[in-house]
This record gives sequence, C-alpha cells and structure tokens, in this order.
Amino acid sequence: MRILEKNKIEYTHYTYECEEFIDGLQIADMLGLSYEKVYKTLVTLGSGKNYFVFVIPIAKELDLKKAAKAVGEKSVQMIHVKDIVDVTGYIRGGCTAIGMKKQYVTKVDISAERLEKVIVSGGRLGSQMELAPADLLKAAHAQYADITID
Repeated sequence: MRILEKNKIEYTHYTYECEEFIDGLQIADMLGLSYEKVYKTLVTLGSGKNYFVFVIPIAKELDLKKAAKAVGEKSVQMIHVKDIVDVTGYIRGGCTAIGMKKQYVTKVDISAERLEKVIVSGGRLGSQMELAPADLLKAAHAQYADITID
C-alpha cells in the first residue's frame, strides 16, 4: 500500500479476520466480493531457473503452457510453498505482485483488462486492495497475457 500511495495510485483497502492461510474463494465470500474481480498471485520457477509472477482470477487455474509461452520459457512450475517467503518476501495467502523482494517478470491475466477494478492481496493476511487494472500493471511493472485454462 505504501508503493501505491507513493505512486499516487487510488485504491480501496479491505480487511478481514484471518490468522492462517485461506483461499481466495473463502476471502471473497467473507467480504461479499465477486469472484470475477478477485485475483490471486502465483509464483513459478521457469526452466531457465528464473522466477515469474502470474496474477489470475481466484476461480481460474494457471495454464502452465500458456504461462511459459507468455514469459518466453520452455516450461514453468509452481514454486514450493516453503519457498514463498524466501522468493517473494510475503507469506502464503499474503502474496501480492506489488513490492516483492525482487522485481520478477509479472503477467496479469487478460481478463482483468475488461474490468473497472480488480482486488488483490494487500501484502499480508487479512488485507485486500481494490484498484484499477491499469494501476496494478503500473505498480507491479506487469503486462497482460492470456494465461488461464479456458
């Protein structure tokens, strides 16, 4: 949120009670949010040993072949849960594409382009941020890509 404020990006902050990881669908239900607007952040490791970040709707699955193609890799695989903190600086369930330890190549699913607002993790458990998709791209240094299973 500090990064958004520093860049004068408007956002709405939502909080909810949470002491351990719960999935995005449960969070959307708790906050009364549309599944279409809520996105999750996934981190992968490419065949070239580089990390890549993908932001997709919570009810969708990442298409690993499309994701690899979008970042110019032969293949990508999800990182192990135990590696999330070391790679991103965030814990599972609080991972967001904005402000990771390092700037990784980041792709946001093309479905976000047609939405007025998207909701992503606020960087910790119990926190979500709603912002314009174009502002998410700007803050995360991301681009759109077709990366989900149809």
